[in-house]
Amino acid sequence: MKAFTDIVCPTPKGLYCPPGDFYIDPTRATERAVVTHGHSDHARAGHGSVLATKETLAIMGARYGADFTPSQQAARYGEKHRIGDATVWLSPAGHVLGSAQAVIEAHGRRIVVSGDYKRRPDPTCAPFEPVSCDVFITEATFGLPVFRHPDDGKEVAKALHMLEVFPERCVLIGAYALGKAQRIITLLRQGGYDAPVYIHGAMEKLCALYESLGVELGELRLTKDAVKGEMMGKVIVAPPSALGDRWSRRLPEPVNAFASGWMRVRARARQGGIELPLVISDHADWDELTATLLELSPQEVWVTHGREEPLVHWAGLNGLKVRPLHLAGYDEEDGEGPQGDNLKSAEDAAGEPA
Repeated sequence: MKAFTDIVCPTPKGLYCPPGDFYIDPTRATERAVVTHGHSDHARAGHGSVLATKETLAIMGARYGADFTPSQQAARYGEKHRIGDATVWLSPAGHVLGSAQAVIEAHGRRIVVSGDYKRRPDPTCAPFEPVSCDVFITEATFGLPVFRHPDDGKEVAKALHMLEVFPERCVLIGAYALGKAQRIITLLRQGGYDAPVYIHGAMEKLCALYESLGVELGELRLTKDAVKGEMMGKVIVAPPSALGDRWSRRLPEPVNAFASGWMRVRARARQGGIELPLVISDHADWDELTATLLELSPQEVWVTHGREEPLVHWAGLNGLKVRPLHLAGYDEEDGEGPQGDNLKSAEDAAGEPA
């Protein structure tokens, strides 16, 4: 029987599958890549070929241009693809639109690479589906017991309450342009907010892409086309870097809000000048991570990017064979990793004048 590391193994470029001669979410250009989702710490241009969901391929095309790879292969969830001596299929991860777990089968064994995932409902993407496996390779972005995310609807209700209390102001929500922004908008709609949502120019392309792929966002208006008075009592969604940027001076006394799992750490909110922290994350929290491991109960758990050691310790105490991978190059481009939002400035992001 082959060792698990003969099927998938960590390398300086990321996780590699020797039987199929491909990488999963490689951090450098490779000949063949399987990409779990569209955030740029997982999806990079320059690979010889890319297998991903059609939504992830569309996101990569929107961000990098149509020629981001010479060869695209769109995979439907559950559709099996033979690559060399390995079989690969994708299962929903519940992270952002098109996100997937990579399921790799070879030599009679199955290894699942989670990519980024969450377990709670999200109207903008297919929900996570657990896949029984011999090895589960899990993310650990919020792999500390302190990170227990509250109800999304209650967090969004805080923003709507602010509009009632301060009708002469606006609520400016910092949210990453891919995934978080669209989720915030749909949560606002679910909370009964049917007014236009104003968006920064950095959001326009990806919001349009989401809508073209079937995600309804309601009426959106660009802030650059609005006058200050019409945005009073309204919600504006912008990249986190816009909250302290000259761009925000055009807004009517904004209540600065930031939607991120890191808002659980109040010191981060205070340091960032956040008046309204919203604990809304596209990653599994501690309870979701641990419940997933217990549900799957694989022969081995491998823990990658994020807070590895606490989850490794917990898994060991709960009878699971576990190891940390210490993979480099995954900086959580969705604004929920240690580096936070990586946009240089709101103006750089959209070419939108201050």
